[in-house]
Amino acid sequence: MSFGDPNNPYGRPQGEQPGQQPGQQPGYGYPQGQQPPGYGYPQAPPVQQPYGHPEAPTRMPGGVKAARVMLWVISGFQVLSGILAFAAMGTIDEAINDSGATTAESEAFADLGKGLVAFVAVLTLVFAALSITLALKMKTGRNATRVCAIVYGAFATLLGVLALPFGIVTMALGILIIVFVAKADGAAWFQRPRH
Repeated sequence: MSFGDPNNPYGRPQGEQPGQQPGQQPGYGYPQGQQPPGYGYPQAPPVQQPYGHPEAPTRMPGGVKAARVMLWVISGFQVLSGILAFAAMGTIDEAINDSGATTAESEAFADLGKGLVAFVAVLTLVFAALSITLALKMKTGRNATRVCAIVYGAFATLLGVLALPFGIVTMALGILIIVFVAKADGAAWFQRPRH
């Protein structure tokens, strides 16, 4: 007797499972907790992020970390430059006094020089504050922080070119900030969904 042939009139009745007593009903559902292929609802697609976004990065990418460090370095250079510029204001007075010129013209020239140096020093300190703010916002910032960092890198590059040969480091760091923040992983970091 062959129980394997479903058309065998002497075989096991249909619906009866191996190891089951004759006349006993099969267990509820499909045996061994498996679902037969083709029955029921189709499998659901894998769970994704809301609105079909790809999986957001959970850690800051290395390029963004490097750009953050470069912003701190540039801010240090700018604070140092601002302090040196304010110190240079005193040397302008000393140079005028040492020259012996006490005319109104030399006084006006000294005041113009001190005003120009003070403007550059204040502008340098404002850019240092912006650099510090951007470095602090890299961790939690949105896409606006990324855009500001790219624009800041462009200004740092331009000012580095204008201050050559001393500005070579600032110019190189500005270019690297632009590259690291504008990369795809940097964009994904700043455009990640916030919950």
